[in-house]
Amino acid sequence: MGDSELNVAVVGATGAVGKEMLRLLERRRFPVGSMRLLASVRSAGKSLKFRDRDLPVEELRERSFDGIDIALFSAGGGISRQFAPFAVRSGAVVVDNSSAFRLDSDVPLVVPEINGPDIGKHRGIVANPNCTTAITLMALNPLHRAFGVIRVFAASYQAVSGSGAQGIAELENQIASLQQGEPIATKVYPHQIAFNVLPHVDEFLESGYTKEEMKLEREGRRILHHETFRASVTCVRVPVYRAHSIAVSAEFERPVDVAEARSVLESASGLELQDDPENQQYPLPLQVSGEEPCRVGRLRKDCALDNGLCFWVSGDQLLKGAALNAIQIAEELQQNGV
Repeated sequence: MGDSELNVAVVGATGAVGKEMLRLLERRRFPVGSMRLLASVRSAGKSLKFRDRDLPVEELRERSFDGIDIALFSAGGGISRQFAPFAVRSGAVVVDNSSAFRLDSDVPLVVPEINGPDIGKHRGIVANPNCTTAITLMALNPLHRAFGVIRVFAASYQAVSGSGAQGIAELENQIASLQQGEPIATKVYPHQIAFNVLPHVDEFLESGYTKEEMKLEREGRRILHHETFRASVTCVRVPVYRAHSIAVSAEFERPVDVAEARSVLESASGLELQDDPENQQYPLPLQVSGEEPCRVGRLRKDCALDNGLCFWVSGDQLLKGAALNAIQIAEELQQNGV
């Protein structure tokens, strides 16, 4: 193993995000010395390909992190809360994709393009934000730096892959059932998702909002370092296989010039401006699926808010909303000496 190579473990390796992590580690040539694939007892014994080698999937255990430098977790909050402390005690730095540590004041919550230096404050764990939060902030942060955001009103259009492989399968099965005139089965979602939209993502709170809808405000405050940031969000599940989109109306401290906003967004890292409505050019989930950058368009002055701007942003939630962001954090850790 070379001096700069790191021993990496992927927890939840057989899941959709875990597989994307492996693909990105290979594609971005992350300096992996050794790779350990970890998953539940159900997946143990399977194998996954990494760098043209078939690697065995091992059952996740307390001692699974011996000799590991970076542990990438994507197996749910319960698993992270249970096993991340073992990884840290073994000397690994955990990059966690669940919600387990996002609001923990001792754990940096990071989008590298926005608050990358926060990674250096870690005490063994760095948290990945919610997928919709990450994609929204990729467009909002450059505008915030230019104009000073006060609050946003947003509606998300979230793909079924945000519910994992089961969400994709449910949409596919329902479409097939409808085509064949058979009864619709609903397991993942409370209502039919095929040819429908559900204003219901995650559990409802006493306030009437869902947990998902509160994440943009709560996580956004930490990532933007903006304690008074406010966000009123409606999260909607749509019959799209992959990539989330968000319609945002944002109010700023200073007057917003649309031309200046375009210029700001054009120069933002990890973001592409696609804003030519006259030629039907605007971000589409089909176009951003499998793409690393997020895309933003439909820029216009908000006619209902003072100093307001409306925009539409799309991004692959399995990439920037999950696996890519985690790998970028790992890259920052490696470059700065884990």
